[in-house]
Amino acid sequence: MAVHVIVGTRASALAVTQTGHVADALARLGDLTLETVHVRTDGDRLTGSLSSLGGTGVFVTALRDALLDGRCDVAVHSLKDLPTGDAPGLVIGAIPVREDPADALCARDGRKLADLAPGARIGTGSPRRRAQLLAVRPDLDVVDIRGNVDTRLRRITDDLDAVILARAGLARLGRLDAVTEAFGPDVMAPAPGQGALAIEVRSDTAGPLADALRALDHRPTRLAVTAERALLERLEAGCAAPIGAWAALTGTSLRLDAVVARPDGSATLRLGSTIEASTPDDARRLGASLADELLAHGAAELADLR
Repeated sequence: MAVHVIVGTRASALAVTQTGHVADALARLGDLTLETVHVRTDGDRLTGSLSSLGGTGVFVTALRDALLDGRCDVAVHSLKDLPTGDAPGLVIGAIPVREDPADALCARDGRKLADLAPGARIGTGSPRRRAQLLAVRPDLDVVDIRGNVDTRLRRITDDLDAVILARAGLARLGRLDAVTEAFGPDVMAPAPGQGALAIEVRSDTAGPLADALRALDHRPTRLAVTAERALLERLEAGCAAPIGAWAALTGTSLRLDAVVARPDGSATLRLGSTIEASTPDDARRLGASLADELLAHGAAELADLR
């Protein structure tokens, strides 16, 4: 007899789409029937900039509460939204294959970043994106925006010349047609965990659901994002900090690169490191070690981390 599993998600179009992909995958991998429920988070309910709302955690606390009190058995998060610290009673049961973590420019008339006129108005709600954008084009007017993907894209025809969004979200929504330029990490380093999903469950999860989660977990992605998140945790920074990090596993070699920027983009610090890695503990050591190097080179003062 199939095991009934309740999957919790935010109600935005992107969150529902991502959760649908996960639910379909779990149904293929185990003898499970899946039911989806919507959970309203502080990030959905409150207005204002992400940093003013408290940054990391505003999109996940309500989902975690629903897991812990049994209203759902699985919660699907964008991994970059998850706080780096452990959540008592919960574990990340699976991290599927990661989408391209790049940030993407969506501009009027097919323009790329170099084509935008001085003073062009660019929308983003991310201090990380703002800082790196101004590092390349200090002449631009960067405007703080909130809202779902469609809301942000509509601003291009209303009052903005362009917006910056995660390419992964646009890909999952079938909206890559809106992208006029995908940024390499040398121009705009992604947020730690960007492009990856985290499937969170109670720590006592067992049986067919646990088996399906193990089958869905993608080891190279888990090692990469573990290193990125360990760096963020050691820097004691959240998702609102002007920090980018991206890692990749090639064979047994795990490479992690990171950038810390002054919020106004007037200075940036970039470092990278590579180790042989086979376990999440190896990845965590890499992230912590590179964070220590960044701190030794003045990252805390640069980004006002403490």
